[in-house]
Amino acid sequence: MKINFDVIYEELIRPAIEQAGLEPIRADEEKAGGMIHKPMFERLILCEYAVADLTTANANVFYELGVRHAARPYKTILIFNAKMQLPFDLNMLRALPYNLDNNGRLTDKDRDFGNLKMKLEQIIAETYIDSPLFQLFKDELKPQELDSKKTDIFREQVSYSQQVKEKLKDARKKGKEAVKEIEKELGEINSVESGILIDLFLSYRATKAWDEMIEMVDKMPRPLSERVMMQEQLAFALNRNGQGEKAEETLLQVIEKSGPSSETYGLLGRVYKDQWEKADKEGDFIMAAALLDKAVDTYTKGFETDWRDAYPGVNAVTLMELKDTPDPRQEKLLPIVTYAVERKVAHGNPDYWDYATLVELAVLSNNKSEVIKWLGKALMSIREPWEPETTARNIRLIKTAREKRGEDAAWLSQIEEQLLKKAQ
Repeated sequence: MKINFDVIYEELIRPAIEQAGLEPIRADEEKAGGMIHKPMFERLILCEYAVADLTTANANVFYELGVRHAARPYKTILIFNAKMQLPFDLNMLRALPYNLDNNGRLTDKDRDFGNLKMKLEQIIAETYIDSPLFQLFKDELKPQELDSKKTDIFREQVSYSQQVKEKLKDARKKGKEAVKEIEKELGEINSVESGILIDLFLSYRATKAWDEMIEMVDKMPRPLSERVMMQEQLAFALNRNGQGEKAEETLLQVIEKSGPSSETYGLLGRVYKDQWEKADKEGDFIMAAALLDKAVDTYTKGFETDWRDAYPGVNAVTLMELKDTPDPRQEKLLPIVTYAVERKVAHGNPDYWDYATLVELAVLSNNKSEVIKWLGKALMSIREPWEPETTARNIRLIKTAREKRGEDAAWLSQIEEQLLKKAQ
């Protein structure tokens, strides 16, 4: 079962906390690639009340719960998906179940909300030990008294973090220079919270500030800059900045150190795809043919790494279309990629790329009614201007390849135009 924990937070945890008269703060907002930072520990230890979701038995969550139970004897609530079997060591702890259907959606939202709200009100009104460590050593262990100044500073930091993120959200609409002004205000990057740094980094991506993204990685603390996500995004920026060879080197190092993933192979496929286009424009047709094959094979590897991730899959079948003779593998892969995207859309919370992928797949299948159906949804889901630009570029490539083969491709011009209008 695939679970969207953002939805669980927004529809269950946040409203229950607010209705109980408390202010919700997400501890996992300060995590990058699964790594725990100082602000994360502050949230775990300094918050008077905590709600921990144990669903999926994630090792990081168990570690974080252990930190909380070692530091705080009181006021920690555990919740979990009722379909999950809690590990033996946690069975002794009182945890509130919530109910999900097979698509990962809350099935009894009102009841689960009521139970969590009531539990929160209970721990606000009463003080009892819920940490098994303090229960076992209640005479030997004494909770450390926390300096009120430290908790006040913590609250100020959380408020400051939210303010910066709101400013970045507004700056992304104004452009690169507005984002750069916020970076100047932050001062020494090395001392800024990881959550803010990641938001700043992705704000530069949203404004196509490739130079600034590349420079930022060098300024970040090494434990953060060396994470897979940051290295992947660095490669993305390098490639967009015309440094394809460095991007390729970066991604190959990620695969060597951390193993293959659909995301890494997808980005690497894009590097080879851009190199193919460059060789093709320069008339180096032998190199272009070799790079096209390399891009197809890389995207296909990405899709085979995780069949649920349609991004490398759709790129593989699109590039197969661009060969002088369409790749025979395309016929087999098209329905599989389409099914992968349709399942994600059916599970809820689809984004631009889900709809754009269905547009592209429908184009490849020459299904005009499906193209129209998904194009409207894609246009309404655009977040950043480079998104429709990328899709329009792929449609144009398909159109050009079909025209060269003497096939009817005139109808694709209108699709390309609609996407480019939204990219302006």
